[in-house]
Order: sequence, then C-alpha cells, then structure tokens
Amino acid sequence: MNTLRTSALTIIQMRPSPRTLLRGFALAIFFAVSLTALAQAPNTCLDCHSVLDAPLTVNAESFSASIHAQKGITCVNCHGGDPASADNAMDKKTGFKGKITRQQVPELCGKCHSDTAYMRQYNPSLRTDQLAQYRTSVHGKKLLSGDSKVAVCTDCHSVHEIRPANDSRSTVNPLNVATTCSHCHADQQYMKPYGIKTAQFADYSKSVHHEAMTVRGDLSAPTCTTCHGNHGAAPPGVASVTNVCSTCHVFQSQLFDESPHKAAFAAAGLPGCVTCHSNHDIEHPADTMVSTGDKSVCATCHSAGDPGLNTAGEIHGKLQDLQDRIARSKEILDRAAESGMEVGQAQLDLIQATDALTKGRVAVHSARAAKVEQELQPGNAVAEKTYRAGEQALHERNYRRVGLSISLLVIGATLLGLRLWIREIEQ
Repeated sequence: MNTLRTSALTIIQMRPSPRTLLRGFALAIFFAVSLTALAQAPNTCLDCHSVLDAPLTVNAESFSASIHAQKGITCVNCHGGDPASADNAMDKKTGFKGKITRQQVPELCGKCHSDTAYMRQYNPSLRTDQLAQYRTSVHGKKLLSGDSKVAVCTDCHSVHEIRPANDSRSTVNPLNVATTCSHCHADQQYMKPYGIKTAQFADYSKSVHHEAMTVRGDLSAPTCTTCHGNHGAAPPGVASVTNVCSTCHVFQSQLFDESPHKAAFAAAGLPGCVTCHSNHDIEHPADTMVSTGDKSVCATCHSAGDPGLNTAGEIHGKLQDLQDRIARSKEILDRAAESGMEVGQAQLDLIQATDALTKGRVAVHSARAAKVEQELQPGNAVAEKTYRAGEQALHERNYRRVGLSISLLVIGATLLGLRLWIREIEQ
C-alpha cells in the first residue's frame, strides 16, 4: 500500500505545473510565429533570379535544399545588399558585392568556414582548416598564381544548392566524388594546358574500388579524395604511394616493407603498390598475377629462369594446391550432405582452410615462398581433414545402403515365405 502511495506521489510530482505548461505553450507560439515570419520575409533576390536564364537562375525550391538556407544563411551573407527592398537590394551602400569572382570564392567561403567560434554554433564537429589546406593544394597554388581555371569551392560543392556530404544527392558524397572530379579531369580540352591525362575516371569506373563502393555499397571504399586528399588535393609522390595505400591495406604494406621489392623498387625509382596493381584501374587480384604465365605481373620485371620468376611460380603452385584441396573437400562434403549425411561440422571447418588461403594471398606481398607456405600450411591440414571426413561420411552412407539392401531382401524373402506358407495352409 505504501509503495502504491509513493508511486502515485512521484507521478503527481513529475507532472508539470500549469505555469510551466503556459510558458511552454507561449514559447511554441513564439517560435511558430517567428518561423512563419521568416518564411514570408520578402527576398527580392529570389524574386528576380527565379525568372532569369541560366546560369543566373536561382529559385526558392533549389535554394531551400541548401544546407546554408536550412541554417538561416541567405543571399546577403555572401552577396551583401538588402534583399528585403527592391530599391536597395543591389545598392553598394547596403554592402552589395555583386558577382563574386572565382579568385574571391575561397576567401569568401573561408570567412565563415575558417572561423571556429562561428562554425561551432552550427556544427561543432566540422573542420575549420579547409582554406588553409586549399592553399597548400595544387588547385590553391595555381589559383594564387593567377590561374582562374582551377577548381575552387563552388566547383566541387556547387553554388546555391550546397548539401552536406552525408546527403546522397550531394556532389561531395562518396558515391559522387569521382563524378564531380571528372567534370574537369575527364575533359581533354580543359586539361590539355596542364598536360594531365584524362582517363582516370574511366579507369576508376572499372576498378575493384569503384565496384566495392557502387555495387557492394561500401562507402568506405577509396575514391579520388581518399588518395589525393580533398581540400589539400595533390598527387602523392612516388615514395609516398605505399604510405597512402597502407591507410587501408595495413598488412600488405608491412609485408612489402620486409620484402626484397622495397629496396629494388626504391633503387629503380618505382612506386610501391601501383607498380603491380596500377593506380586508378585496380583489378581484382588473382593468383595468376603471381605466376609464370601470360597474366603474370612478375614477368613484367623478371625474365624466364631468373630466381624472381621461379619464386613466383613456386608461390602460385602452393596457392593453387590449397585451392584445389579446398575444392576437392567441398565437392565430397556436398555429395555427402546431398545424400543425407551429417557433415555440417566438417563444412564449417573448411572455412578455416579458406581463411588460410586468404592469408597466403596476402603473404604474397612478402615475395617469399616460405612465408606463403607458413600461412597456407594450416589450411592444407584442415582441407585434408575435411576431405577424410567426407570420405568417411560416404563410406558410412554406402555401409548403410548395403545394410538397408540386405534388410529389404530379408524382409522380402520373409514375406514371400509367409505368402507361400499361407497358401499351403489354405490348400
């Protein structure tokens, strides 16, 4: 009884007082009226620009989708003037700046985005060093030298319809970054003065990285900015390629550092990973890449008969052997399972062999057959064990089938004998 009384008192105490409810209601009305007034505030900028031809077209619908509009930042914040008055909208006395040149864009954006205190009130987690990074980029340096064709903020983020990067419609969303970069970097005429190739986007579109992002939906897969940076965009130097790749491929990088290839590549002035895997057109890695056949990347540097190509052939043979063992075990276990035999544990164990094969393929970056063999050995043992389990299951199946056949024959003979005996009695 006391517990019920205490609970009732607690509930009564938690109920807001009439004065609190009145204050909350008044506050809600205040915000509703304020938002309505803001939505109905005259904006002569949009009134005019909504009916102008491109590229001057800016309508309320597209601008309202911008993160700036959603945060209450309007035309006047960038262009100045007085959008509430048609007479003074473009009056320089009200601070109207007119068209903002490409050279002015980074500094204009940086005025807010480099102000930590200002940006904290909108998004405390947003970085405020974008302008500083841009000044170190190839784009920023060329803009400072007077080249107005290079990318500025609005080329990547758009102008009036700027969406946050986590919006799938944003031009800088991971799914759209490569397309955004391609607007310039896939244009042969635009890039001709810089002597830069324009096949990067086409190559990337065929790569394993692009497939991981667009087909498998892995937004952490590399895109242009992952390797080149975003605001501080610059091509990684030859000596830095391995460091860039190692941000994702940690184990491969460690093995490469211990391999004879590292010193050999450095002496020849070759970049690390891209020498074998390319840079933008990165294909699915295959065991044939480490072999002596036509698809061997080792044969690019090594010739027939030299120790390097011999090692490649040995490594390929070890990988192929385990792959064949796994396939053999899988086939016999599948046959046993289809026959109704219980081989579930063996099928689970076989996954360990597949894991060992994966580790062996990673160990290829050591360029040492012994290291690859070390990773593959547990897989070979598991593959052999599961194959024997499959054989035993099939042997048990056959034994049961023979036993069943004999039982059926005995039962059949018994029934026949009974039938004959019954007929004899009837006669």
